[in-house]
Amino acid sequence: MIPDHAFPRAQRDAVYRAIHERRDVRAQFLPDPIPPEVLARLLAAAHHAPSVGFMQPWDFLLIDSLEVRRRVHGIFERENEKGAQRFSEERQQTYRRLKLEGILESPLNLCITCDRARGGEHVLGRNSIVDTDLFSTCLAVQNLWLAARAEGIGVGWVSILDQDELAQVLSLPERVYPLAYLCLGYVSEFLEQPELARKGWRQRLPLAELVHGNGWGHALVDEALQEALAEVARP
Repeated sequence: MIPDHAFPRAQRDAVYRAIHERRDVRAQFLPDPIPPEVLARLLAAAHHAPSVGFMQPWDFLLIDSLEVRRRVHGIFERENEKGAQRFSEERQQTYRRLKLEGILESPLNLCITCDRARGGEHVLGRNSIVDTDLFSTCLAVQNLWLAARAEGIGVGWVSILDQDELAQVLSLPERVYPLAYLCLGYVSEFLEQPELARKGWRQRLPLAELVHGNGWGHALVDEALQEALAEVARP
């Protein structure tokens, strides 16, 4: 008999709901502050992410200073203009209509960093893939993001930043990499679709086309799994 360690149905549904309803929020932030006890729960969720060798390479920089956020926003504006120039004229027009950050609108910014020296020179499990510290920190970001959705708090990841400039603004040590710059706050709504899908930039890829069997490009032989994948893809 297989031990039943599954959550009760309602709790399982809540986990999947957070996953499916998580959004990258840019334009729906409200000015209401996040209560300290809620923010503490979010940070604890991030801190309980798995990490290779249990190195826990993350730190959390809470940024509510308008002066600091304005400096970060200046970095975004310069990098965003560079980004726009990479696209054709028609695509560039669409790009410029997208809202890609909420640095000043959100009540709180959070930078999750990766200390690349955390754990010492030799970290268990890191000798073959050095970047596992970065991967581990990404898991902390995801933990926080899902917990935030469960709390009714929106999160937006601002990836259009020069990381060297950002590190200078935040006075980071040389060994510390600013992995994720996030905007946090309560929101007026969570969109039914990701904003980039709604605006026609890109659509979600069909899951069944991304699942391979025993090697790249090999079809699945499990017909029941094929049917199950088709079922979960239905709206």
